[in-house]
Amino acid sequence: MINGVNNVTQVTNVQNLRKTESSAKVNREVDSISVSAEAKEMAEAYYLEKVANETPDVRADRVAEVKEKLKDPNYLNDVVIKSAADKFLSALGI
Repeated sequence: MINGVNNVTQVTNVQNLRKTESSAKVNREVDSISVSAEAKEMAEAYYLEKVANETPDVRADRVAEVKEKLKDPNYLNDVVIKSAADKFLSALGI
């Protein structure tokens, strides 16, 4: 006749408890990374390229606005023409 089978499970429970306590004592050092200036520049260039690719070349809202203004015959006067010419030449660097 075998007595004391329950004692085996009690020993196992104590062993598991000791394993848990010892694993709780982990040395916690702070991890860190450093990113080079070149990598930061490349990330910024990637982001700017992505934004540029997603931005349409023609702003349809501005085109529609100008078309509406041009329908008015009083809109085109010397001041508007000079302003447009100045902006155009400035864009060309002249």
